[in-house]
Amino acid sequence: MTQATSSVLAFPAASPADTRDFMLQKLSFHADAWDVWEDLKNGIVEIVVIDTRSEEKYAQGHIPGAINFPHRLMTAESTAELDRSKTYVTYCDGIGCNGSTKGAYKLAKEGLLVKEMLGGLDFWIRDGFPLATGAEVGQLTGDEHVIACSC
Repeated sequence: MTQATSSVLAFPAASPADTRDFMLQKLSFHADAWDVWEDLKNGIVEIVVIDTRSEEKYAQGHIPGAINFPHRLMTAESTAELDRSKTYVTYCDGIGCNGSTKGAYKLAKEGLLVKEMLGGLDFWIRDGFPLATGAEVGQLTGDEHVIACSC
């Protein structure tokens, strides 16, 4: 009887130090819905959440506290007044949309600190977080019932 070969181990794992550095790098680029929820709920003012979708999509439902800044409108001129001391968190519909990636790219290109929210609005809704509707930014009250993070 021959022993099966491992598909996982066909490519050896990186060293612990390389893995640590790589994972830190990933965390420097991304946030998840739970982390964004926690910061918004706790009133963290060092982040600004940006919905990179159209005004129409924003009005249909967005993260409470997020501003609408469609990625298509991001230019050197339109971003000039943004606070360079903040970290901007971009999101769009979800994994089938790259509006948040385009927005993150454009903001970074203009010298802003930025992270992309993994899974976008789709993962936000999946995690049971509330939505705001209409053109107003809205806000979290902290009283919303959400599904506990299972990670």
